[in-house]
Amino acid sequence: MKDRINRRDCLRMFGYSGLATGLSGIASNQLFAQNIGESSGFQSSVIAASKIETHRTNAVLVNGQVIQPQCQLPILDKTDVLVVGGGPAGTVAAIAAKRAGANVILVERYGHFGGLWTGGLVLLILGHIVTGGKQVCQGIGEEIMHRLDTMDGAIINRKPGINPTVDAEAVKYLMVEMIEEAGIQVYLHCWGVDAIMDDQNVRGAVFESKSGRQAILADVVVDATGDGDVFAAAGAEFEHRSHNIGLVSRIGNLDRVNPQKTPEGQKPRRLGNSTPVAGVNWVNLTGPEVDGLDLATLTRMEMNHRKFIWNNMQKTRSIPGYEKVYLMETAPQLGVRITRVLNGLNTIRLEDLKAGTKFPDVVGVGGASNAEHGEWQIPYGALVPRKVDHVLATGRCVSTDIRMADLVRLIPNCFVTGHAAGVAAAVAVQDQCPPRNADVIKIQRILKQQDAYLG
Repeated sequence: MKDRINRRDCLRMFGYSGLATGLSGIASNQLFAQNIGESSGFQSSVIAASKIETHRTNAVLVNGQVIQPQCQLPILDKTDVLVVGGGPAGTVAAIAAKRAGANVILVERYGHFGGLWTGGLVLLILGHIVTGGKQVCQGIGEEIMHRLDTMDGAIINRKPGINPTVDAEAVKYLMVEMIEEAGIQVYLHCWGVDAIMDDQNVRGAVFESKSGRQAILADVVVDATGDGDVFAAAGAEFEHRSHNIGLVSRIGNLDRVNPQKTPEGQKPRRLGNSTPVAGVNWVNLTGPEVDGLDLATLTRMEMNHRKFIWNNMQKTRSIPGYEKVYLMETAPQLGVRITRVLNGLNTIRLEDLKAGTKFPDVVGVGGASNAEHGEWQIPYGALVPRKVDHVLATGRCVSTDIRMADLVRLIPNCFVTGHAAGVAAAVAVQDQCPPRNADVIKIQRILKQQDAYLG
C-alpha cells in the first residue's frame, strides 16, 4: 500500500488535533468530484520510491563538444491534424478542423489558451473592420466574440465599427469550453521542439514536457506557434525578422483617482485603456526592436520591462490624487510580435491591399486597425511552404511582406488564417494529399459553410 499523509495526519503530528477535527467536520459536509473544484484538504502520496528515469539519453561531453545521442522516442498519440500552439489562430484552427471532420490534437506550451491575447494581456481587438465600419472577420472568430457578448464582464465596446476590449480570464474560460464542446484532444504544458520528417514530409512533432520528450504523429501539422517553430525545424524557408518586444500590464483602482488633488501639468502618462473590469486598465508597452529568437535578448527584455513597469507605477503613485492606483499584474508572456515569417507559395503584400487584388485561392479577408482602409484578401498559398509538405502555417508567421506584418499579426486576422488552415488541413487528410494539392474550391466551400467571409 502506498505511503500516504493527508492534511489531518499532518496537523495531528504537529499537535493540532482539535483544529484537524474541525477541518475534518467541514470537509465531510462538502461534496466534490475527482479533479474538479474543491478538495477535502491537502494530501500527498508516494507514487514510486527510489525511482530512476529509465529512458534517459543524456547528452555527453566528448572532447569538449556536447553530443546528443540518437534515441527512440515514445509515441504519445496519433491523429489526423496536429495543431501546435493554442493562441487565437491555433484554437480556431483546431475547432475548424474538427468541425470539418478530422480528428484533432491541440498542443499548447502554457497552461491556457489564447496566446498573447490572454497570456500576453493584449486585450484590444482590432483589425476586423474596414472603411465604412464593415466587419470582415467572421466565422469561428466572430462566434468567439458573439459568445463573449453573452458572458457577464467578458467584453466592452462591442459595437459595429468599434474595436472592443475583452477580459483575459473570460477568454481563457470560453476557449476551454469551445474546445471541449468540439471534442478536441488537448495536451497543455508541452513545448514543440522538433519536426518528425520523412524525406520532405512532416509526419508529426516532438514535444518536451515534464513527461520527457515524446512524439505525436499526424497526417498534417498546423504550425500555430507564432514563431514558425515547426516549419523551421522541418527545413522550410523563412525570413528572420526583428521587431519591438514589449510587456503588457494591468493597473487597478483607477476608479479611486481624485484628479482634483493633482497639480496642473502633473497628470501621469501610461495609464492605458479600459477593460471589462471596473477601475482596471491594460497598459501596452512597445519596447525596443530586437531579435525575438535570441535567448539572451528575451531574458534582458523580460527583466528590464518588469523593472520599468514597477518603477513607473511608483512614480504614478507619488502624484497627488493617484496614491491608490496600483500594479495588478504584469503579463506572464513577453510581447514578442514578429520573429520567423514563412516564405510561402504566395505572399500577402501591401501592393495587393492598395490594388484590391482578388485571389482565386482566397481563404480569408483581413481588415484595418481603425477602419482607415478597405479589405484585403489572404491567398491560400501564404499558408503553404514552398517545398516542405504536410505542414501549414497560420497566425503571425504566415507568408507576408514586412509592411503587412503588423496587420497580419492582429488577433482577428489570426482567427481568419487559423480558420483557413484548420479547414485546409482537414480537407488534405480526407483527400489523402499534401496541403499544397488540397482542393481549394472544397476548402472555400467548407469555410463558407462555417460562416467565414471570403469577399
